[in-house]
Amino acid sequence: MPGLLRGIARTAVVAGTASAVAGRVQRHQAEKFAERDAGIYADRTAAYQQQMAAQQPYQQAAPPPPAASPQVNVIEQLKQLGQLRDQGVLTDDEFNAQKAKLLG
Repeated sequence: MPGLLRGIARTAVVAGTASAVAGRVQRHQAEKFAERDAGIYADRTAAYQQQMAAQQPYQQAAPPPPAASPQVNVIEQLKQLGQLRDQGVLTDDEFNAQKAKLLG
C-alpha cells in the first residue's frame, strides 16, 4: 500500500508541474502574440492615416459643381411674369421691363 500511495503522489506532482509549466508557456506566448498584433495594428493605423492625409488635398481641390439654380429661378420667374401678363395683371410694357431686369 505505501508503494501505491507513493506512485499516486508522484503522478500528482508530475501532473501539477506539467500543468503549471504549460500555463506559463501559454501565457508567455499569448503576451508575445498580443505585442506583435499591437505592433501590426499600430503600423496599419499609421499607414492608413498617412494615406488619408495624402488624399485630403485632392478632395479639397475639386472644383465646385456649376450653380444651375439661378437659371432655373430666372426661368420660373419669367413663367410667372408671363402668366401675370396673360391674366391681364401686367401690361406688355411692365412685362418687358421686368423681363429685361431679370435677364440683366
